[in-house]
Amino acid sequence: MTGRIMRTEVRRSAVPALAGLLVVVGASVTLASTQSFAGRWTQLAMYGRGSLLLLFPLALAGGAWLGRRDRQHRVGELFATTVRPRWRRTLPLTVGYAAAMIAVYLLVLAIGTFWVAPTAGYFPGTVLGITAVGALAMVAASWLGLAAGRAVPWIVTAPVLAVVGFAVVGLIPDFVTMSNLDENFVKTRPDPSALLLIPAAPNEIDNFQTIPTSVSLLQAMWLTALAGTALLLIGAVRRGVLALAVLPTVLGAAVAIPLLPTNGYTGAAVVDPAAVELVCDDDGPQVCVRRVHAAVLPDVVGPVRETLAALGAKLPDPPTRAVESDQLAAWAAPEQTAVRNDSDVLVFDTPDISRTGRADLSSGYFQAELLRSAWSQECESDEPYLVFKPAPYLAQEVAVAWLVGEPPQPQSWWSPEDRQLADASYRALTGLPVEQQRQVVGQARDAALDCDFDRIEELLLAGDQ
Repeated sequence: MTGRIMRTEVRRSAVPALAGLLVVVGASVTLASTQSFAGRWTQLAMYGRGSLLLLFPLALAGGAWLGRRDRQHRVGELFATTVRPRWRRTLPLTVGYAAAMIAVYLLVLAIGTFWVAPTAGYFPGTVLGITAVGALAMVAASWLGLAAGRAVPWIVTAPVLAVVGFAVVGLIPDFVTMSNLDENFVKTRPDPSALLLIPAAPNEIDNFQTIPTSVSLLQAMWLTALAGTALLLIGAVRRGVLALAVLPTVLGAAVAIPLLPTNGYTGAAVVDPAAVELVCDDDGPQVCVRRVHAAVLPDVVGPVRETLAALGAKLPDPPTRAVESDQLAAWAAPEQTAVRNDSDVLVFDTPDISRTGRADLSSGYFQAELLRSAWSQECESDEPYLVFKPAPYLAQEVAVAWLVGEPPQPQSWWSPEDRQLADASYRALTGLPVEQQRQVVGQARDAALDCDFDRIEELLLAGDQ
């Protein structure tokens, strides 16, 4: 009987229309950038959390619109005279709306699975926690909206809540983060752990990272407490209950905040050991990618082996195998420890991933990046990661040009002076005897692998200045 009452309440309310609207919004967000998560379950789960930037405020506003239903139909006084407690009368719609919002969130994620399941390398267990937190956020938003709509049954309550909700989940975290950066975008102090009480995750995490279950449990506890407060507010009629209603939220925050890490989602994210495991092709010179990118291995094997052959034909002590780097993006981990790679290993960056979850090599950029990788190394630096020094990269372009036997190709970041220096350096290098050219470029590669940038410039950027 209770389920039938709930279905009747939901069907006769605005819940189906609100759910349809949120599905359209969520699906539009998901379909707008499928390459951001294609073939990767964790990225899909985090992308769903990012969609809360829109879904959370809309669920709030929808709840406020439903909450003013009694006022809109002028039946508040009539229901107040009935014997049934208020909570029993409001419970069917309250539970039905929350269930609809959970279904919306899961449906939006289900749409994304069509771009993940066919090529995903593995399913990390932490995805379940990340998804559960997003679903709980929708419950908390729906009930907070209902409570606000019943307390302030004005027509402007819903749009005001939408704006406030967007400010809380979208603008406040950015404001807090930006306020802790200096002019070089370097952290002057860590972001407070309270930022993780906000369920929306606007910043992506690296493909090799995940959000640990311990963090998801703390967030789930907090959102459950917040939803409990909203539920008490929906059914409360006495001031004493209203005063006690905030207690779950206060206790939840008091427990969660000290245990949550600082620096928001960047600080909470950890390297997923399974994601960085190697998956290799041994039918020839060994080529390996990380497990999370296993789907791209068939696409990159050919170009990588061609590059290894080209390097072997011209370089002394060339690399004999290739491995995808497990280094995190600088924006995801600006203070990570550099890992030194052996000279016989060509370490290459992850290729662009298409909407199908496979490697996107259509523009031909990947082959050039592979050649550059021969003169690349993960190096520690005291400089902020946004500070760009062109000289080592110019030397790298000269080395690549020598390898392919063509003058350096101008890059978008080159200044006229950079182009002049690169061209002159290439002429000077190719003007040497062939064996001496091999020695110079080989020494430059050794210097690059030793992170000796001054030596690279000395060897390859002498030019004829």
